[in-house]
Amino acid sequence: MKRGLSMIKKVAFFNPQGNFDRNDSHLTEHPDFGGQLVYVKEVAKAMGDIGIEVDIITRQIIDPDWPEFSEPYDYYPDAPNVRIVRIPFGGEKFLRKEDLWKFLPDYVEKIYEFYKSEGKFPDFVTTHYGDGGISGVLFLEKSGIPFSFTGHSLGAWKMDKILSSGVSVEEAEKKYRFSVRLLAENLSIKYASFVVCSTSQERYVQYSHKAYNTDPYSDKFKVIPPGINSSIFNTESKQEDEYVKKYLDGIIARAPVKRQKLPFIIMSSRLDRKKNHIAVVKAFMKNEELRGSANLLIVVRGVDDAFKFVDTHSTEEAEILREILNVAGNEVGISVFFANISDQRNLAGLYRTTAQRGSVFVLPAIYEPFGLAIIEAAACGLKVVATKNGGPSEIFANGEGLLIDPEDTHDIGHKIYVALTQFDAQKSLETARKYSWKNTALGYLENIQKALENKRTSIDEGDIKRFFEIIKCI
Repeated sequence: MKRGLSMIKKVAFFNPQGNFDRNDSHLTEHPDFGGQLVYVKEVAKAMGDIGIEVDIITRQIIDPDWPEFSEPYDYYPDAPNVRIVRIPFGGEKFLRKEDLWKFLPDYVEKIYEFYKSEGKFPDFVTTHYGDGGISGVLFLEKSGIPFSFTGHSLGAWKMDKILSSGVSVEEAEKKYRFSVRLLAENLSIKYASFVVCSTSQERYVQYSHKAYNTDPYSDKFKVIPPGINSSIFNTESKQEDEYVKKYLDGIIARAPVKRQKLPFIIMSSRLDRKKNHIAVVKAFMKNEELRGSANLLIVVRGVDDAFKFVDTHSTEEAEILREILNVAGNEVGISVFFANISDQRNLAGLYRTTAQRGSVFVLPAIYEPFGLAIIEAAACGLKVVATKNGGPSEIFANGEGLLIDPEDTHDIGHKIYVALTQFDAQKSLETARKYSWKNTALGYLENIQKALENKRTSIDEGDIKRFFEIIKCI
């Protein structure tokens, strides 16, 4: 263990939504299994590598549609110091994160009883998202154990976006529970020993929203960048590469021969409106010069046949994919392709394989809080084009990647073409190598040590009462 961290023996991570298992089932392919789960898993494992005992405390689900999450305990084979603990609360079936709020007091009570039965409590708790944060507040009140808060995605900004799209306040509240989420985030910020931000932009812009009663310039806020799994995302050839190459050759086999050697424009993120896939598709279709220089490849996890998927599903993912197919039209199978790649190792293999062709990774999100995906892609040798809104502008502050206006298809098409024909991936690669989960874990641990050395925060009973009153209305 690093010197100066002697007060820390055991850390718990509170992450009630989504779930974790040794095989990373469903990871990033569902709104409740997004990037924050990768973040929690990797920081926890990095802490374990340093010598800290770590528990990831999540929810037990006994549901035939989610069989991976029924056991009370799980583990990662390569992380002996990390334990996944599943707490039974909110019934047995899978619940959306928006439906968990009223069950969180039971979650916290059972965590307390769990540690009491073991006879050993954690020294500190890290909490994630608003539901994890408020759980940290309740656990602090009950146990006196301090916590940190990592918001990942703040509700106020999502609420603004939803309302500006024409959804009524009542509809938004019913679906997303913004009133309880904003209260939970405010109380999490108020009582956390420190608040973790991935970028300065997140700290000074996101937390300055009028919905939050806080000062982002206070010392409570810490900028600790995430990292990447460099054992997976790197430029070294792996056995997965050959499999991915054959798979890719099969996907483009029916395309004209002259197109089969072209580089790719790659998008790889969950099919979600805010990820803005359609803007790149439109830019590609409008720009003949771009279309003549590359193929468009969209990673769609869990989808083998895009046409069949849209015919048999009525989800948001299917709606987005249907729109992509309509815009791409006859170019599907000619210059626009879809790849079903669901795990990180094969995704890294895809990146390395396509990087050899001079391919470009594009992240066109309307807003991206950080942008781990672009670092992973760059670490495998891909050129990167990313939204100017959010973390990418900080990661690539010195021109290591090209930044786009995600709502300007002309700008998107032009920048992708420049990246294909003029950009050198070396600067992006060098930047990516600076981001490691070990550094992220050390950032947490150094601040945890300081928190344990300081006076503990006491809870205002009125704040707890407000939370209990608002969840009664759900």
